[in-house]
Amino acid sequence: MSEKKPRIVFMGTPEIAAYVLKELVVNNYNIAAVVTVPDRPAGRGRKLCISEVKKTAIEYDIKVLQPENLNDTNFINELKDISPDIQIVVAFRKLPKEVWQTPHLCTFNLHASYLPDYRGAAPINWVIINGEKQTGVTTFIIDDKIDTGKILLREKIDIEPYETAGTLHDKIKAKGARLVIKTLEGILDKSLTPIDQKSIENEFDNLNKAPKIFKEDCCIDWSRAGDEIANLIRGLNPVPGAFTEITIKENKTVCIKIFEAIPEKFDHTYPVKTILTDNKTYLKITTPDGAIKIKKLQLPGKKPCKVEEFLRGYNISE
Repeated sequence: MSEKKPRIVFMGTPEIAAYVLKELVVNNYNIAAVVTVPDRPAGRGRKLCISEVKKTAIEYDIKVLQPENLNDTNFINELKDISPDIQIVVAFRKLPKEVWQTPHLCTFNLHASYLPDYRGAAPINWVIINGEKQTGVTTFIIDDKIDTGKILLREKIDIEPYETAGTLHDKIKAKGARLVIKTLEGILDKSLTPIDQKSIENEFDNLNKAPKIFKEDCCIDWSRAGDEIANLIRGLNPVPGAFTEITIKENKTVCIKIFEAIPEKFDHTYPVKTILTDNKTYLKITTPDGAIKIKKLQLPGKKPCKVEEFLRGYNISE
């Protein structure tokens, strides 16, 4: 395989990062090493699992570093011995200064939003939860704060009316991989002029944040408008999933995750969170402005299923 300079260290963990890494490899970039999380036990059997980035690195015979602590002296010395020209970061941890300052040229990050909007850990989820019509991808030079470094390149991405976090993730990983390669080319031919994020903040009416998603963020508040609840469901599909509790016959309460739902607007006098169902073909839960018609859901320990399949096995109390 022919190789192009620069000498690159790639840092990342999940599938989106693995996709970008693969695109770099197939475009003949010289990946000197990969940095990813240590192997962790997972699942019921607590088997040792490796990250998606490590799987890709093994596939292409790339050196893998898995430090528990990014400040570890041995790790930093090993990084310096590799002597990277550029480090590329996609969906990884906050880097210590000594790490991001290691390369001869720079360390840059791919972020899944149109910066400076939606800085934070979960931009893909929050743009859908907040009902945005557009987002983007951005490459920027890492500095000592989170997602605030000088921008190298940005591209916008439209959000479709029934987009989920999963479908948007796939759009972003494809466009993001191309943007990373474009950024590399721009760094090498010195055609890029980094832009201070503060100088472009006036492009936005207000700047949104994209913090990590916690369990309490996933619990559906049925006092909200139907459109807002539907956005939450789409923004948490496929993971971690929006959830609520419902009561089946004999007053048994179960927690369900909802993956697909349609907001329906109509006047009614029911209290919010009233279940409307024929116990055969439809299951709706009321909101102040109508109801959410559930199309796909999941019980604990079960696979997601269509609502008709669910109703065949469970009789629901209205």
